[in-house]
Amino acid sequence: MVEKRGAGLWLTHLGLIIGVAFIFFPIWLAFVASTVSQPEIVRPPMPLWPGDQFFENYSKALTAGVNAPVALMLGNSLFMALGIAIGKIAISLLSAFAIVYFKFPGKKLFFWLIFLTLMLPVEVRIVPTYEVIANFGMLNSYQGLILPLIASATATFLFRQFFMTVPDELAEAARVDGAGPMRFFFDILLPMSRTNIAALFVILFIYGWNQYLWPLLITTDPDMNTIVMGIKQMFPSGDDIADWPVIMATSILAMVPPVIVVVGMQKLFIRGLVESEK
Repeated sequence: MVEKRGAGLWLTHLGLIIGVAFIFFPIWLAFVASTVSQPEIVRPPMPLWPGDQFFENYSKALTAGVNAPVALMLGNSLFMALGIAIGKIAISLLSAFAIVYFKFPGKKLFFWLIFLTLMLPVEVRIVPTYEVIANFGMLNSYQGLILPLIASATATFLFRQFFMTVPDELAEAARVDGAGPMRFFFDILLPMSRTNIAALFVILFIYGWNQYLWPLLITTDPDMNTIVMGIKQMFPSGDDIADWPVIMATSILAMVPPVIVVVGMQKLFIRGLVESEK
């Protein structure tokens, strides 16, 4: 097949470049604002090229904060996002495996009960969830941040659909070779699911990283604050003046871990969305 080249190709690339520019320009402005001084930001026009305050602003952002250092809040967010992503994937894999490969009374009923929880987001069940976490003494703890958010009906449904496409002959061959259920799960199903796991990991990591309401509710200790909470706390109230270079530097730092995850797992992420590997 001969690829057609001409004005249409150039217009397509031009449209893509313009779209990327529109998306990237606000991020560029935030980066520029994080490298200049406060007077340069508040005095129009705002500069469009980086200044000479890069190291000063970023070092101040990492060591300073309203209630806790930004470096500590970044660590809290990273631990929370990793715990949520890994926990959701582990529980969803095991629950989908049980639903597809085991026979027990009420199997379909349990699956649909899991699926119906999609209509109950955290905001709807936040009061009883908070009461449970408080009764277990998990306030101001990583367990309290992670455990209520690790169940995922969406991931369970996706893994169930994938497992149902795996040929039955594989399970029969494993059974003939003497492999038990968990051996079949770890040696066959898990390697086949790696692209799906990668795609879900990216989505769930960003989901956990962007959590705001739940950490805000259960953390009263400043040392347990997440970076999303920290950015909100940096905005002044009343007539106070915002330290915009530090706020912008903190915002850029908050974008770095999700960007690293997306870029580092880009190929597996795309493969997990567009193909089934068997």
